[in-house]
Order: sequence, then structure tokens, then C-alpha cells
Amino acid sequence: MMVAMEVVGVRIEMPSNQPIVLLKEIDGVRFLPIWVGAVEATAIAFAQQGVTPPRPLTHDLLQDVLESLDATMTSVQITAIEEGVFYANLQLRDATGTSLVVSARPSDAIALALRTHSNILADGELLDSVGIEIPEQGIEGAESTQELEAFREFLEQINPEDFAG
Repeated sequence: MMVAMEVVGVRIEMPSNQPIVLLKEIDGVRFLPIWVGAVEATAIAFAQQGVTPPRPLTHDLLQDVLESLDATMTSVQITAIEEGVFYANLQLRDATGTSLVVSARPSDAIALALRTHSNILADGELLDSVGIEIPEQGIEGAESTQELEAFREFLEQINPEDFAG
């Protein structure tokens, strides 16, 4: 079963200064932090903020290629984690209606999903095993700065190895 997710944002994990994209299940309280590279973090942040660079980034180029081929990206699926590395697939449909699946890094898939307004989905079993449950008031609508600070401290203490099976 796949679970609908949304991008909360890109954060920097301290003290390593490693970027994390933080996904949240739309109809729930679980979060999925995925470590990403600096370039991909920038691409995700640009898409979230509606920033259009003077020349297309790689993800913008791929979006243009899909449009030129009259193909549609229907969703991104975060499918697994192996030895601390997340895996994803792009779900595409070509002009004839044929479905295609292309393996991708989650960071690239998310950056492209934001540009194409595609669904971002996570495998339910993956969320069960590595998702982080935080009560609804814990992030966006924190009723106190103490709750928000506790979440920030949690993010600062986790590292990619914490998610290795």
C-alpha cells in the first residue's frame, strides 16, 4: 500500500551540515527524513519556493523532456531503504497511455515531482519501519516553542545510519 506524502521542506542536519528533505504523510503524523545532496536540496527548495533559475537545472530539463515527449509523470514512489540508502521510482505514462517505471534517487524524484505537480507516495511498510511519528501539533502548528525545539533537537541527533534496516 502506498501512502500520500507532502514535502515539508529541506532542513540542515547538525552538526554534519547534511541536507535532509522532510516528507510528511498527508493524512497522518509520520515523517520520513531523507538525506540528500546539496545540489538536490537546492533544486527541491527552488521548486518549493517557485524560483526559476535563468537557465534550466537538470530537473527543469527533465520536466521539459517529458513535456516534449507528451509524457506525464503520474507519481513518485519512495519504495525501500537498504543499508541506509532510500530508493524511488518515477511512474510515467507516455502519449499512447503506456505506463513506464524508471528507477531514480528519491532526491531527484522529489525535485521532479514538485516541478510536475506529481503525487509523492511512500511504501506503507517503509513508513512503518523508518517513519517518525510526531503528533500533529509537533511541527507546523507547534503550540509551544518547547515542542518545536524538541523536534529540532531530535533532527540534530539522528543520522543516516539510524535508518539502516
